Amino acid sequence: MSALAGLDVGTSGVKALALSPAGDVVARAEHAYPLSTPHPDWAEQDPEDWWRAAQAALAELDDFGSLGVSGQMHGLVVLDENGSVLRPAILWNDQRTTAECAEIEERIGLERLLELTGNRALTGFTAPKLLWLRTHEPDVYARIRHVLLPKDYVRFRLTGEHAIDVADASGTLLFDVAERRWSDEVIGALEIPRDWLPPVYESTEIGGAGDQAAGALGVGIDRPGPLSIVLGTSGVVFAALDTYRPEPQARLHTFCHAIPGTWHAMGVMLSAAGALQWLRRALGEASYEELLREAEAWPPGTEGLLFQPYLQGERTPHADADARGAFTGLTLRHDRGALVRAVLEGVAYGLRDSLELLRKVGVEAQVGRISGGGARSELWLKIVASVLGLPLERTIAEEGAAFGAALLGGVKEGVFADAREAVEATVRVRDRVEPDATWQAAYDDGYLRYRQLYPTLRSLT
Repeated sequence: MSALAGLDVGTSGVKALALSPAGDVVARAEHAYPLSTPHPDWAEQDPEDWWRAAQAALAELDDFGSLGVSGQMHGLVVLDENGSVLRPAILWNDQRTTAECAEIEERIGLERLLELTGNRALTGFTAPKLLWLRTHEPDVYARIRHVLLPKDYVRFRLTGEHAIDVADASGTLLFDVAERRWSDEVIGALEIPRDWLPPVYESTEIGGAGDQAAGALGVGIDRPGPLSIVLGTSGVVFAALDTYRPEPQARLHTFCHAIPGTWHAMGVMLSAAGALQWLRRALGEASYEELLREAEAWPPGTEGLLFQPYLQGERTPHADADARGAFTGLTLRHDRGALVRAVLEGVAYGLRDSLELLRKVGVEAQVGRISGGGARSELWLKIVASVLGLPLERTIAEEGAAFGAALLGGVKEGVFADAREAVEATVRVRDRVEPDATWQAAYDDGYLRYRQLYPTLRSLT
């Protein structure tokens, strides 16, 4: 039987893999591309870079019979009437749209916006970016005929089809998440032409999903129960829901899941493994192995040193584009290893913020399935497990979103009857990391102190 291919259009590069119907990875490929930050708080990429990288990655795979596509969410790609890209894509981590977010909540009303979309207006979402273009680049805005998200642009180049799935559409702020369709009320209030938006499909129909829904599926989150915890560039705690159940203050994102008739709630922190990457650069490009070895020498709590990981604003639990990172509690004893350990712990505390909010909307967490580059660190896994008070499992395949995309492509082509059958056939747990009971008291105390950082430091930024 032909292999199932999955393609993930990420922030740092494209990942492609081919797997057997039993879930064995038979081929992998990865091609990187740059990120442009032409002004403070901006983040852009050239969609042509995605396309070139996707072509190269797919060419390295063996012959495959189906293809599913995943990718970074929220990014805005605008096309003219000929399907040509009008400007660089504005990405999920771009923070330029604070004024447009306020405009959206004023036009629609925050309470009504939450009812319709399950989310408040955040700078990373797609709709504020369109309003920013209307104000700041009116010549470009006037030429728009099609709006796509990053992975959907790559699909367009592959197939010529304009389409989006419900999971990715949920992150545009233009989508009625409860009803799983574009919100004519929001679109009308924002005066965005309805015909710019592509047709919407269930993820299993189109063979694709936003990276968080696809990644969760790729580690087996196909129903309420285990959590998906991501230690990637950003950090995510993700729970599947059997009903539409938004958090009352929208501190969590509530989106459609990649499985028809289900939703998910997730907390998102913008800098997770990205915070460790930043520190490594700042300290002179020492190897990760060396830095983690030095961090391991420090006790839990790092003798009072705390790190607030808000290096590019934050989403959960503080929707604040102006939030900033900080170290507090530094002493002459603290060395490079202490700084590294404080970053690992600060990210873990940020993940716990999301977990606590999920519990408040009724999620009963017993175990987490962890993925992302940070999950390769045994020390970081033990810290996160201990801070969250949850055992963490790693699956045999580490590709996350690309793996989940391959499963969705297989469902679309009839290899599996549905997404749950795909998960049962392919997803296998590799190992499990338990919380360290001797660390938990230090981390419970550290978390209480961490919670005081943002309100204390907010007035200084």
